[in-house]
Amino acid sequence: MTLQDKVMEQLKDAMRAKDAIALQALRAIKSALLLEQTSAGASATLAEDAELKLLQRLVKQRKDAAAMYQQQGREDLAATEFQEVAVIERFLPAQLTAEQVAEHIKNIITELGATSIKDMGKVMAAANQALAGQAEGKLIAEQVKTLLA
Repeated sequence: MTLQDKVMEQLKDAMRAKDAIALQALRAIKSALLLEQTSAGASATLAEDAELKLLQRLVKQRKDAAAMYQQQGREDLAATEFQEVAVIERFLPAQLTAEQVAEHIKNIITELGATSIKDMGKVMAAANQALAGQAEGKLIAEQVKTLLA
């Protein structure tokens, strides 16, 4: 079952349950998928890694918006954003902890023979590919910097 099929199925369930927040999040996923599919040069269906990146982008947008709302003292709007994040994260693989990410990066550093911060680009490329969908890029970058420094 494709991501689009899963989203449509849950969209119908959310409509039946009259869950406004889930509806909003699922419609955002559906919209982003359609935009991505119809963009210039895109194929009719997205590859799984492209779908993961799209979902991660949606989660990041909502987390950034929630942080902004919290800075402005709008906890009600921040709570809505976090609830949407929870709905979108249902479609992502389980996220790794910082310790698990560090372990994966240590293995990648060993495989590549990286020794200094100058090798960060190689390590980041390999880590982003290996941990796609399982960890945020920001966390990966922090761990790579820490381990190479």
